[in-house]
Amino acid sequence: MRVTSYELYEVPPRWQFLKVETSDGRVGWGEPYTKWHYRGDAPSATPAAVDQMMEKYVLGSDPERIEDTWQAMYRSSFYRGGPVHMSAIAGIDQALWDLKGKRFGAPVYDLLGGATRDRIRVYQHVDAHREDGVADPAAAAAREAESHVADGFEALKLVPTGGLELVDDPAAVDEAADIVGAIREAVGPEVDIALDFHGRASKAMARQLASAVEPFDPMFVEEPVTPEHGHALERIATATRLPIATGERLYTRSDFRPLLEADVVDVVQPDVSNAGGITETKKIADMAETYDVSVAPHCPMGPLCTAASLQIDAAAPNALIQEQVLHKVEGAFRYVENPGMFEVEDGFLDVPEGPGLGVEIDGATVAEFDGRDLSYERPIGRRADGSVGER
Repeated sequence: MRVTSYELYEVPPRWQFLKVETSDGRVGWGEPYTKWHYRGDAPSATPAAVDQMMEKYVLGSDPERIEDTWQAMYRSSFYRGGPVHMSAIAGIDQALWDLKGKRFGAPVYDLLGGATRDRIRVYQHVDAHREDGVADPAAAAAREAESHVADGFEALKLVPTGGLELVDDPAAVDEAADIVGAIREAVGPEVDIALDFHGRASKAMARQLASAVEPFDPMFVEEPVTPEHGHALERIATATRLPIATGERLYTRSDFRPLLEADVVDVVQPDVSNAGGITETKKIADMAETYDVSVAPHCPMGPLCTAASLQIDAAAPNALIQEQVLHKVEGAFRYVENPGMFEVEDGFLDVPEGPGLGVEIDGATVAEFDGRDLSYERPIGRRADGSVGER
């Protein structure tokens, strides 16, 4: 049995689905990450990397030898790691695990040692409406939070800040605290609220923001600073009692190792479509467990990334909560034949029971939407003085 062919689809809103076929007629699916490398109507950088990996290391290979193929794709590249390379590997790796699970009629987590739980908590995103001209962003965010709780979510996440100056005025901190406070008052203490600083804060502002939101008991503070400033996490962690989360812009075990060794992170957030797929993400989760650190996989992407993340959640005893955007993205479920696997009940998603990734992709619909409306250009964030800042 050999890998005989593949096809990569780019579908709205900005997702990529990789289909891999074998000589015995099986089909596996994976989802590489676009990584924002769109500009206007130009394609992302990821498809070229997928093509290179598939043609050089995967076509003609034995799909059962997942670890061997992973090592070939990673080590043979010499200039390794980073968002594009690891995203391409991730999509291929997911598809190979999907194939293997289908061969044995078992979900991937069974092949990783079996389920450690029956279901996993998920959260829904709340828009802070800070940049939409809303007169009262705090009230608007509180209303949206209440609607998500009414829909069955018992955990929420939001970015409480807009773009920040390197050292911003007290009003910026107060506004962020007001938004978080309004949501807490609206949903009560039974609902978890996670906060994502999204790397927008300098280390000075991150400490101020963490202090300001502490009274509202957030579940964790995510990306208080950008990955380049991981050295600052020790000072930030010392300044707050809140759990620190980070990792969506880290791609390998080697990237996470310094943070774990420094004991400055409480929750790691590798992305299974970004950090080398199921193979590497499970290793990151296992490594985190040895440091008493939880894993909450990053997943702002499509149904394949979400399904692959659920396989990690099922197999990892230290899984905390799962990000998902499927219930917020219009048309997200049109690509799926079994959308019921993503039904949220009492704030949880059940561990999938189907073979492979557990999600059944509607290949005809994927082909129909391939190449449609993919234009996306991430805007540049600028501070009040015109200099470039984080967004």
